[in-house]
Amino acid sequence: MVNWVSKKPTGALILNDGTIFKGFGFGTIGRSSGEVCFNTAISGYQEIMTDPSYCSQIITFTFPHIGNVGLNLEDNESSDRPYISGAVFRSLITDPSNWRSEINLDNWLKDNSIVGIYGIDTRALTNLIREKGLINGTIVHNNNGIEEFEDYLEDTKKFKGINDQDLAKLVTCKETTLWDEKEINIYNSKIKRKRINAHVVVVDYGVKKNILRCLSSRFKKISLVPCTSSYSDIINLKPDGVFLSNGPGDPSATGIYAIPVIKKLIDSNIPIFGICLGHQLLALSLGLETYKMHQGHHGANHPVKNNYDSSVSITSMNHGFAVRSDNLPEGIIETHTSLFDGSNCGIEMINKPIFSVQHHPEASPGPNDSYYLFDKFLENIEKQTNA
Repeated sequence: MVNWVSKKPTGALILNDGTIFKGFGFGTIGRSSGEVCFNTAISGYQEIMTDPSYCSQIITFTFPHIGNVGLNLEDNESSDRPYISGAVFRSLITDPSNWRSEINLDNWLKDNSIVGIYGIDTRALTNLIREKGLINGTIVHNNNGIEEFEDYLEDTKKFKGINDQDLAKLVTCKETTLWDEKEINIYNSKIKRKRINAHVVVVDYGVKKNILRCLSSRFKKISLVPCTSSYSDIINLKPDGVFLSNGPGDPSATGIYAIPVIKKLIDSNIPIFGICLGHQLLALSLGLETYKMHQGHHGANHPVKNNYDSSVSITSMNHGFAVRSDNLPEGIIETHTSLFDGSNCGIEMINKPIFSVQHHPEASPGPNDSYYLFDKFLENIEKQTNA
């Protein structure tokens, strides 16, 4: 067992309220600032760290053993690189033991220039976030040891935070592309899905790969367009449906350019499906409001109630903003609700084939309880096409 008490700290997390968590560094050497959140999932750390929605965030893993199964290229959720600002673990990374592993976590962090620390009380940090809310911090790794913290506290105070920040532009694709990758066979080799001859355009605010796999397994053609694409850019591709993806940042900031486009798409009566940030942007376009949550929802065990039939799905979530649903405009209904805190998890237009959800039906990681939402999108497109 490592005697952490007697070792000189080589890693630290410095929060903007002056709280300092001392530990030991691994991954890349350096420092990075971001919004500190916690994730309660007990598996899927690779998918979590490569989710573009975590851009500019330092992820604290509440599960103590992270890195046990290594990493591989197949399970990355971002198309190019991870966008997290850092990762915080309770225990030292062990050598991976899994037949799919291609690289250990420490080397992967180094390769992607991500600072990691271990050996801190992650329960205390999680409780602090629960009490005070999402908080900004600076994560540091210095092999020579860390004794002075004033400079790092200054870094933390200079960090602008997530509020009012449009981060979608940092993670979106750079040009229109076709997607043709299928669902990973190891998970879905025995599942046969209905697939139709339809074209879906994905507005990429930071889309996860497994969303694209879920769409590709149901629709013949999938096109990705940058988040700043105009209504004409999208419509000229002649889509049968439009998907609004997940992504990072404040929806009101991204909405400055996204909302006018989405409003025109709504007026065109084309089927629309949104997830996470896409859900929030659709809500803003329909006249609803969004707000910053106290601690956000980050995990793979969130119960969500389907208000149509009162069924409950266990879902994967990753968001720090939510939609206000206490005063819905006419023609819009709340379809899903979080059973943790009653926050909104879905809306739908009554007279148009348009809906969205806050949780992540594609999972990766997490349960597949909500895969049916992709089938609902297929049914909407099929009905619209036949009509």
